[in-house]
Amino acid sequence: MDAYLPEGLNGYAWAILAVLALASLVALTVALFKIFQFMRLGVGRRKLPAQIVDKYLRGDGDGALAMADKRNTSAVRVLFAALSALRQNPGDRDFARELATQTALDELALMGRRMNALEAVVQAAPMLGLLGTVVGMIEAFGRLSQAEGAVDPSVLAGGIWTALITTAVGLAIAIFFYFISLWLEGRIAREREALERLISTVLHGRVETRPGKTIV
Repeated sequence: MDAYLPEGLNGYAWAILAVLALASLVALTVALFKIFQFMRLGVGRRKLPAQIVDKYLRGDGDGALAMADKRNTSAVRVLFAALSALRQNPGDRDFARELATQTALDELALMGRRMNALEAVVQAAPMLGLLGTVVGMIEAFGRLSQAEGAVDPSVLAGGIWTALITTAVGLAIAIFFYFISLWLEGRIAREREALERLISTVLHGRVETRPGKTIV
């Protein structure tokens, strides 16, 4: 099996692989940071916000505000903003909506921060890999043009193999972090929809969509 392995990678290939490794390390750090940040912000946690809304809709505004005063998740902070505004100005729902919306936008901006680093890696990794392949192919065919007499096909194949390695690595990195980015973006989108529903429910109550089914 060892007889079919090509020679070692050239300097350009190692340089591009090093850049790809650095990019993947940055992307992995960002992905782990976002996962822990989402846990801290309470992304996807609906139990306490639902309890606060239920208490408020049953007429216990003070109790709902006291529960929301914990402000330990993004959704709870949005509810606290809305309930505080309604307590200060019970008849001014527009003020409550503006305050809650501003809080929600701040929370969503925090969730979306540093996501562009993942997108940059997803877009740059294949291009870096392709650059390595193009440079490697140029070098391989340059040697082929300078060769005299019969050319050993294994030499050319080895050069092409080492050139294609960078593209394969770049694509693997891009595909992996593409799905990670999609998953994180999906969580942010679902949280945005949840915050919008919470604000609407506090201001206008629940909406019955079909018998036995209501939107919270």
